[in-house]
Amino acid sequence: MTRPALPAVPYFSQWESRELTLDVLAHGAAVALRRDPNWATSGATTIEEYATWADHLCGMACLKMILAAREGRARPILELARACTAYGGYTVNEAGEIKGLIYAPFVEFVRRDFGLEAEVVTELAVEGIAEVLRRARYFIASVHPGVRWPDQVPPSKGGHLVLVLQADAEAILFHNPSGHDVPTQEYVRLAPASFDKFFAGRGIAVYA
Repeated sequence: MTRPALPAVPYFSQWESRELTLDVLAHGAAVALRRDPNWATSGATTIEEYATWADHLCGMACLKMILAAREGRARPILELARACTAYGGYTVNEAGEIKGLIYAPFVEFVRRDFGLEAEVVTELAVEGIAEVLRRARYFIASVHPGVRWPDQVPPSKGGHLVLVLQADAEAILFHNPSGHDVPTQEYVRLAPASFDKFFAGRGIAVYA
């Protein structure tokens, strides 16, 4: 069986220096990302703002990839996050704790600001991702962040977002905003059974 050509979708990490993932895992984003020499390209006003937000931006990284594929340019990820927050896609409490991505406000955000039609999908079996992608161009899937190590069994499902580009009975193909090296970042290919260990059965279909 001949595999379809890889879709031309640029990859972006949720941090500006994509090689910092293992440092983030070892020391935490608040420490590791203060050493990111490229922090300013995120659109953050300070390195503190960048280090606070970057660990929450997997969904914005997925959106940044979608927009870059459509527009041919990369939008600063913190600018996307601020705009999404204005719709309620993120909430920040008095202690500065960030919660999100909240799916329904995100759908409204991308429709109004970018003309992207999207819908929240729930209670989805891993086999159903292929059907979603017969209707939509992309699927932003909720997975456990341990998907970067597919041989492991995660303690739970969900908590992180990846951009699924293709799916069939043989493989799920995706970009992972927090992969730790190129093979776990770009065009990652996992068998559906392996992906299912991490997949929470929900996400956002994007009709771009």
